[in-house]
Amino acid sequence: MNQERHTDYKTDTGFVHVRGAREHNLKNVDLDIPRDALVVFTGVSGSGKSSLAFGTLYAEAQRRYLESVSPYARRLFHQMPVPEVDEVDGLPPAVALQQQRGGTSTRSSVGSVTTLSNLLRMLYSRAGDYPRGQSILYAESFSPNTPEGACPQCHGLGRIYDVTEDSMVPDKSLTIRERAIAAWPTAWQGQNLRDILTTLGYDVDQPWQKLSKKERDWILFTEEQPTVPVYAGFTREEVQRAIKRKMEPSYMGTFMSARRYVRHTFANTQSALMKKRVSQFMLSTECPTCKGKRLRPESLSIKFAGYDITELSRLPLIKLQSIFSSYANGTAKAMAKMKADDHQERAIVAQRIAQDFTGRVRVLLELGLGYLTLERSTPTLSPGELQRLRLATQVRSNLFGVVYVLDEPSAGLHPADTEALLSALDKLKASGNTLFVVEHEIDVIRHADWVVDVGPDAGEKGGQILYSGPFRGLEKIQTSKTRHFLFDSDSFKKHTVRQPKGWLRLSGVSRNNLHNLDAAFPLGVLTSVTGISGSGKSSLVSQALVELVAEHLGHELKVEEETDMLQETDLITTSGRIKEGLENIKRLVQVDQKPIGRTPRSNLATYTGLFDHVRKIFAATKLAKSRHYDAGRFSFNVGKGRCENCEGEGFVMVELLFLPSVYAPCPVCQGTRYNAKTLEVKYREKNIADVLGMTVDEAFAFFDEEPAVSRSLQVLQEVGLGYLRLGQPATELSGGEAQRIKLATELQRVGRGNTLYILDEPTTGLHPSDVEKLVTQLDKLVDAGNTVIVVEHDMRVIAGSDWILDIGPGAGEEGGRIVATGTPEAVAKAKDSRTAPYLDRFLKGE
Repeated sequence: MNQERHTDYKTDTGFVHVRGAREHNLKNVDLDIPRDALVVFTGVSGSGKSSLAFGTLYAEAQRRYLESVSPYARRLFHQMPVPEVDEVDGLPPAVALQQQRGGTSTRSSVGSVTTLSNLLRMLYSRAGDYPRGQSILYAESFSPNTPEGACPQCHGLGRIYDVTEDSMVPDKSLTIRERAIAAWPTAWQGQNLRDILTTLGYDVDQPWQKLSKKERDWILFTEEQPTVPVYAGFTREEVQRAIKRKMEPSYMGTFMSARRYVRHTFANTQSALMKKRVSQFMLSTECPTCKGKRLRPESLSIKFAGYDITELSRLPLIKLQSIFSSYANGTAKAMAKMKADDHQERAIVAQRIAQDFTGRVRVLLELGLGYLTLERSTPTLSPGELQRLRLATQVRSNLFGVVYVLDEPSAGLHPADTEALLSALDKLKASGNTLFVVEHEIDVIRHADWVVDVGPDAGEKGGQILYSGPFRGLEKIQTSKTRHFLFDSDSFKKHTVRQPKGWLRLSGVSRNNLHNLDAAFPLGVLTSVTGISGSGKSSLVSQALVELVAEHLGHELKVEEETDMLQETDLITTSGRIKEGLENIKRLVQVDQKPIGRTPRSNLATYTGLFDHVRKIFAATKLAKSRHYDAGRFSFNVGKGRCENCEGEGFVMVELLFLPSVYAPCPVCQGTRYNAKTLEVKYREKNIADVLGMTVDEAFAFFDEEPAVSRSLQVLQEVGLGYLRLGQPATELSGGEAQRIKLATELQRVGRGNTLYILDEPTTGLHPSDVEKLVTQLDKLVDAGNTVIVVEHDMRVIAGSDWILDIGPGAGEEGGRIVATGTPEAVAKAKDSRTAPYLDRFLKGE
């Protein structure tokens, strides 16, 4: 390891000393890093940066803090496992700002994350303009999430939901047996309800429209739940005879009306697909009482600066700043009126809150978030936006002597916004704090006081400190892959621009900040859609374009588990059409960063289909054949092959009351997931558990005689995932890794052509060397006759594109227009583009 001498960095406060760090792939690392500095941890994806910054340093800081807290209070914290390290000295308390989505509740918003909503509620309570005779309301009355504030009709949702005969029975010519009641479940449960109706004397073979209104209303809307004997498959007459003869029924069944079933399923199901299925029978309309504003009428009657609190929460932060500035400095006309009307207290409250409010919002504007509104729900934010909201809160908190550990704060940021981010980090440092930043972005690494380069490669080939010291010293480290991109001017090779085979033209697109926009995407080439954060890139590509093409192809878009159907509004509905080019697209593939699975049972091998081939290979061995084992025997999800003690999980949870729960390897299978008989079957001296423990690189060498397996593994290597284990659970994968697994799965099917691939920021979490691998794979897709469109900030990808579509010029309502289109060289010269100067510098090698 190259550790620069401490005299090269001026610090009066000393160093953090790490000795013997072995978390994940770290190889017994010793390290000294300065305090009161911006320290960047870099290295290729999977090298061990996060294991050092989060798994070791932050985990140890948290452990020490929690040891000072009472055991009772300790239970309230999410506790990380104790890190594998011999000793850490000189480590201050730490705050982690990680890349993660907010809580899945859509009631969590920009206002609640930044606490700005609390300030507004206090402002309206103490300094709002009340109608004559209205009594004072407390702050809780201005929140739709409290009984005091929520609209009594919609309970604070802003919309009301109902089910009608038309929504539940779309085809009234069908009989109940023919599934006229579409809202009822299919398969056995639907049959069960039909059989119950037969017992109750209803004619399930009569067309729905011929049943009386009384019968139809009872079946659809009754709250009664009678339990009756069920004679499966009997006609109405046969059931009556069976009851007379007191014949033993098949079972006793309980009736549930169609409306009750829809409401009950929607409220209680854990399945996103079930929720989506029943939601189609619910009609959503704006609440007539609050007009979608979610608050009770008394709360909405109070105004400030001419707005009720919901109207104010729907304005972008940049507009709020201009409104509150005049109150903060006391020049607002309303302030003079308050004083003239002898409302001194209201004037003082308004000024104090406005001063605090503008101070907090100023930091958000500096971080490029001025286009957000306080009402915007956190699940609709990107992980980068959410991290910057949290960062702004910390900048404003004025803590000092703290270590901030940040996970790729530049993710999803345009270079112009990265400059604002660095300014915010400098403020935190100037307040007497230390910043440990895991980062790949070249501009952030250049800005660092101290760089820790981890590598040289990923997984088992990483975990070593290649360099630790001031930025310039990294230039001498030949083994560093980061060094090449920082100091070599020839790190980018220009390519020959490919010519479009046609155009996909969109007309009149309106969504979020896009208003009646026309856009044209070239076919058969690689296009980058660029622009600053919040300019409208994702609205155009990942939402409007995807939905319009999917509609044409008859694809059903997947519903996201995070989406709360009750909170969806009509605001995001796309208007627009595709007027040209669809005849050249036969298939749409959206490669996003959402997890490939939500449980440890889903992993790289199962998602890519690789595991199916591996299980067949094991089933074809001599021992497996003699025992009549099929491929299913080698699945850890199926009873016959898995370990029954842990049910194929490989571990058991041990509760330790006041300490974090510990996951210990299953004592029966020792963590292999399989039972002993299954593990006796070997292929080339390895059992199925040994294979799942291999990295992609190891498995590629092991399965060299199996073309179906080695082809899949080779593609995974080509997208830079050779370090991942085949059995690595989906829950341990980053968003970038999940996206590349999806891309690799697609690349295995590359023979088709005429496919439209859409990727939203595929370079998130990627080292520049891995970005090069990614671009190579995207080029392969294009060369095979496909169209690739990426939403991207990374200059290496943008400069390597055939065409650029730049959106802006600003964010939010100041964006949403196409400001430049053309080849990289052409866009680099564009006058109004915020992307152009950065692209121009990159192309010149500066």
